[in-house]
Amino acid sequence: MPQELIQTQTERQVQTAAALQVALARMIELPLTDLRERVENEMMDNAALEERADDGLPDDTPADGATGEDDGGAESDGDEDGELRPEDLGELGRDDELGDYLSEDDVPSYLRERKDTEREQRESPLSYGQSFYEALQDQIGEHDLSDHERTVMDYLIGSLDSDGLLRKPLYTIADELAVYHDVETDEAELERLLSVLQTFEPRGIGARSLQECLALQLADLELRSPYKAAAQEAVAHHFKDFASKHWDTLQRRLHLTDKDFAGVIGLLTHLNPAPGSAYSEEMTGSAPTVVPDFYVSVTDDGELSVSLNDEGLPELRVSPAFRDTVRQYAGRGKQLSREQSDAYVYARQKVESAQNFLNLLTRRNQTLRVVMRVIARRQRDFFLGDDDETLLRPMALKDVAAEAGVDISTVSRVAASKYVQTAYGTYPLKFFFSNEMSTGDGESVSSRKIKLALRQLIDGEDKRNPYSDETLTQLLNEQGFNIARRTVAKYRGQMGLPTGRLRK
Repeated sequence: MPQELIQTQTERQVQTAAALQVALARMIELPLTDLRERVENEMMDNAALEERADDGLPDDTPADGATGEDDGGAESDGDEDGELRPEDLGELGRDDELGDYLSEDDVPSYLRERKDTEREQRESPLSYGQSFYEALQDQIGEHDLSDHERTVMDYLIGSLDSDGLLRKPLYTIADELAVYHDVETDEAELERLLSVLQTFEPRGIGARSLQECLALQLADLELRSPYKAAAQEAVAHHFKDFASKHWDTLQRRLHLTDKDFAGVIGLLTHLNPAPGSAYSEEMTGSAPTVVPDFYVSVTDDGELSVSLNDEGLPELRVSPAFRDTVRQYAGRGKQLSREQSDAYVYARQKVESAQNFLNLLTRRNQTLRVVMRVIARRQRDFFLGDDDETLLRPMALKDVAAEAGVDISTVSRVAASKYVQTAYGTYPLKFFFSNEMSTGDGESVSSRKIKLALRQLIDGEDKRNPYSDETLTQLLNEQGFNIARRTVAKYRGQMGLPTGRLRK
């Protein structure tokens, strides 16, 4: 039987669907503060996207807070007869400052005011200082780092406390980057990048203990003192004596005269144990101000209410004028003049772009609501119990993903950068996720509950004779927590608690 070669054409929307998924994923990642900026930029770039005005005019673009409902896309544009192509669009000859508007008079007043403010900010010298976080971020650019290394370095900076010290173990940071940000790293890379961070100003930044903080400051090449070498020896080899103020013992170990020893102590006591405090109060802050993305409250009938924070987000719509232009010229094909064709293509593209943006916002809000409602439902006891941490249930990303009907990566993106405000405080969403362990009778408990019990034991111990990790393990087992000694040591390290001999 003769074979015949036949060519067929099949339309596929794989690339379009993939692009939309990527756009939605990026939109979901945005916390509220970044979303506000994203919306403002989109409004500046697209004249067909405008703030809803209470002008009494009909509006066929429904709203959902700052979004429009998904109505399936823009209006049908009819048959183009193959005449209209994007490359046929001519230059519109407008000033860059006007964007998509034909003249200054066409620009809405709120956009003109925004441009004036931006221009004043560009022309006026800065009258405020950088935050601690921003100052460290600026120093990243002084080093030859890859994009991946910059991401990890940025997370290290964000993990510093207000004193500028790193209290988290590196393996915890590696886990957080993998789980919440899909960034793979290991302790070796973190150690290497941390050594870079520890060269930043002010010196002592990124230290994991007071001892390391002082050692970093003493290692500064610009520090010149006749007592430097002795001070470094004191910190490196006799720190316990220094911290306990055992001056006679320390002087004897260093083999110093009274005069030289006084110089060493003077040098050490003038070092800064909290390098983050080098910035004034108005400039301090290890990270930008936290703005909640969700609110969870308890109604009068004892039910949980979950809502999105949309403060500062304008209600948006597709411009009726642009829609009218599309409707006016749709389906007329060759009857249009070149000028009309250009106007039609331009308006259609802007309307489609605006509608796509509104649809993405709607889908973002729907996804965030679904995920937050699942979290609230699974942690119901916590929210109803005055935010008592002991009431938190074990919960993993996959648990929420399965119940919400979304991919686990979606839950990861939501949890990575979002906060929820309750009547008792504001919490990062990742606060509600913890590993599951079992008690002696097989009941599941969260690792956070075990950590609370561990902290209570350490807080209540006799500081003259603190518990060893073996004793802590035994006491936790007696409370019904089926836990090994190495796990106790791991949790103690994650909470920044030293070993028993150093807690005396």
